[in-house]
Amino acid sequence: MKSKRETEHAIEHETGHKNMLHLIELRWLAIVGQVLAIVLAALLFGLQLPLPQLLAVLVCLAAFNLGSHLRWHEERHVTHRELLAAMLVDVLALSVLLYFTGGVSNPFVCLYLLQVILGAVLLKPSHAWAIVFVTALCLLVLAVFNQPLRLTGDRGFGYKELFVAGVLVGYLLNAGLLVYFVTRIASNMQARDQALAAMQERALEEENLVRMGLLASGAAHELGTPLSTMSVVLNDWQRMPVFATNPVLQEELADVQQQLQRCKQIVSEVLLSAGQTRGEHSRVQPVAEFFATLVQAWQGRHAHCVLDYQAQGLEHLSMVADTTLQQAVVNVLDNAAEASPQWVGMAVQCDAHQLQVCVHDAGPGFAPPVQAQLGKPYNTTKTQGGAGLGLFLVSNVLRQLGGSLQVLPRSLGPGTTVVLSFPRAALWVQPLAMPKE
Repeated sequence: MKSKRETEHAIEHETGHKNMLHLIELRWLAIVGQVLAIVLAALLFGLQLPLPQLLAVLVCLAAFNLGSHLRWHEERHVTHRELLAAMLVDVLALSVLLYFTGGVSNPFVCLYLLQVILGAVLLKPSHAWAIVFVTALCLLVLAVFNQPLRLTGDRGFGYKELFVAGVLVGYLLNAGLLVYFVTRIASNMQARDQALAAMQERALEEENLVRMGLLASGAAHELGTPLSTMSVVLNDWQRMPVFATNPVLQEELADVQQQLQRCKQIVSEVLLSAGQTRGEHSRVQPVAEFFATLVQAWQGRHAHCVLDYQAQGLEHLSMVADTTLQQAVVNVLDNAAEASPQWVGMAVQCDAHQLQVCVHDAGPGFAPPVQAQLGKPYNTTKTQGGAGLGLFLVSNVLRQLGGSLQVLPRSLGPGTTVVLSFPRAALWVQPLAMPKE
């Protein structure tokens, strides 16, 4: 499982990858726009331009962009340094184009501002300031070194008219590209922030599990010995003549034994909340037998509730069964019985990819606010006797197994369907093989 820092880096790199793709798209637009600007300046306005040099720069920039597209189509981790390097290439290409077309007297020098703003949005502060420094240095160099523009013939345009037209076109380009790309980049940043917030929320949930684990371990340590002692004493009492010959005392002892077993079950459920078990060992068991035993045991504790159990595709399959998995399914059944005391349905099926457990009830269902927070701790519809940890603990078990939890409206009549999906690989679901004696 990835650490918190590794997950944060993965989210940052994925966001950087999306932003790099936006830069590549912007570069293609810039190349097309620069070709159109060169054609219009030469044919419409009659400017003398060094076409071989300009076209060479654009060809090199197109080759670089094609290589970037091929690389970042496969590689998805993009760092701030790689984004900075890509933007510096754009600044260099723009500077060379401006050198051959008048330097700072070219109104398209305002395109430097586009690079600065994108750098402020995409890069961390130190790299954004690097873009500012490089663009300022380029402006200083272009103010001294450049090839001035020359007009050919009398087209009715002077330098003033051309400069004004260039300023207007440059402004429209800057404004349009900034609005288009900054809004898309902001959407990427928002998605990144949401992913980080979800990760932090999950970290808080895991912290709650750690705290519950400490409490559960302490409770198990403190309760384990007295419960075992009580169990031994009760067994001794049952064999004593004074109890063996008295039906009333025998009935009371049976009640006490039942309550003692209930206490042990509560300890197991508390340990489940910590992601632990009471020491029962996992074992390979036929899938059909595992669920049949689970259903029989649950039905014995809920005699008032009819459990409609159906199984499909479980024949000749075995699985690694442990208490954690059993308690997760039982927890969902208990919740269903509380919502629908008279009837609960359970359907188990297995296909080539996953084992799916569907638990149905005929209860009132979940209110929309509760539905939106399902799987989170302390989220419950119970007015008493519930802490809202049931589905939270189940979702934690599923998350550890790589499974999923879905809560849907019941398709037939009122009620809710809770779907637990387990990957077959996680439960080691295999064709049943009888062990050789």
